[in-house]
Amino acid sequence: MNSILTALVNSWKSPELRRKLLITIFIFIVFRIFAHTPIPGIDREKLALLFSQNQFLGLLDIFSGGTLVNFSVLALGLNPYINASIILQLLTIVFPKLEELSKEGEFGREKINQYTRFLTVPLAAMQSIGMYMLLRNQGIVGVMDPMTLISVVLTMTAGTLFVMWLGELITEFGVGNGISLLIFAGIVGRLPVVLFQTASVFQPEQLMSMLIFAAVALVVVAGAVFMNEAVRRIPVHYARRVRGNKMYGGNTSYLPLRVNQAGVIPIIFAVSLVLLPSLLGGFLQQLKNPAIAGLGRFLTSAFNPDGISYNIIYFVLVIGFTYFYTAITFNPTKIAGEIQKYGGFIPGIRPGTPTANYLNYILTRITLAGAMFLGILAIFPSLARGVSGVSTLLVGGTGVLIVVSVVLETVKALEAQLVMRNYEGFMEK
Repeated sequence: MNSILTALVNSWKSPELRRKLLITIFIFIVFRIFAHTPIPGIDREKLALLFSQNQFLGLLDIFSGGTLVNFSVLALGLNPYINASIILQLLTIVFPKLEELSKEGEFGREKINQYTRFLTVPLAAMQSIGMYMLLRNQGIVGVMDPMTLISVVLTMTAGTLFVMWLGELITEFGVGNGISLLIFAGIVGRLPVVLFQTASVFQPEQLMSMLIFAAVALVVVAGAVFMNEAVRRIPVHYARRVRGNKMYGGNTSYLPLRVNQAGVIPIIFAVSLVLLPSLLGGFLQQLKNPAIAGLGRFLTSAFNPDGISYNIIYFVLVIGFTYFYTAITFNPTKIAGEIQKYGGFIPGIRPGTPTANYLNYILTRITLAGAMFLGILAIFPSLARGVSGVSTLLVGGTGVLIVVSVVLETVKALEAQLVMRNYEGFMEK
């Protein structure tokens, strides 16, 4: 906490960093104003009730920055952009040309970012139509004529492009990663509402439950910070090489392997998959066929978010997706080849294939700790509800992990810019 405050105070003293902070704050204000500008014709009370009963929609609301529950002009928020980024990242593994493009430095990254923007547009349009159909089936919005529906779809698609533009403005002219900061702003912006709801229903006999919840929340935040920063350092020695009259190498460095290599991506994948049966069950219950309606009731009860079977399946899926995503984003063979290319070796391990096997051995074991942590974090709302009995204060484990990650990354970015400016000032002297 002291390092965060120190970084903010020192950044405010720097004219350039102060300007970046003010730009970021101004974009936050613009984002929150549009986040509370609703699309007409929506029953907001029914909408809030629907989101409180559906974890999948709640997760979408997290990544929309809190705009979806208000059904504002930014209702979809950054969801289509995030989905497009995940699709492009997976396609980079499949298509060699995209992989080559990703290695071409700034030009390649800008090109892939452009493809992501293009893919965001159709995804936003499809999600707009899907959201309208969901709300119509729930009786939250009435049947719209074609022109009204087209205008709503265009408004929601334009809102996604607008908030994506705001995020890129923060990245370019502000501080930190703009997309992550807007999601962070949406999560934090809902805390006053949650606290007010809790205070309105507070009873004196709930004091002990509140204290238990506060203790559990502190443990979760501390665990998220620890796991986000935890790395296994693999020592790498470089042999000495003589070229001409100069000697190169002979030093030692470390290869950092993060314990939580996959971030929050496994939780996103797992919750999307585990909630499909309950969504399908809700649709099947409306059909007239008794057998199909019975199947729908079974799926709804078996995959109830408060049930034991749901949380067990959710936990297992998070662990599985953690290993899957880590496997496609970290290539031990490629890393071993790069180490060997520059004359490096891990002490006691032969270069080449033995090094790749050793890295895979280490990664498999430290990923288990990261996967278990993500699994517990994913089912944290259900665990906390059972321990404390407090339901209004619950913030999903995904939201906690996002807030912690964004704060740490932003503070590191501020500290790096402060160090760079101090270094430049030293060089000028």
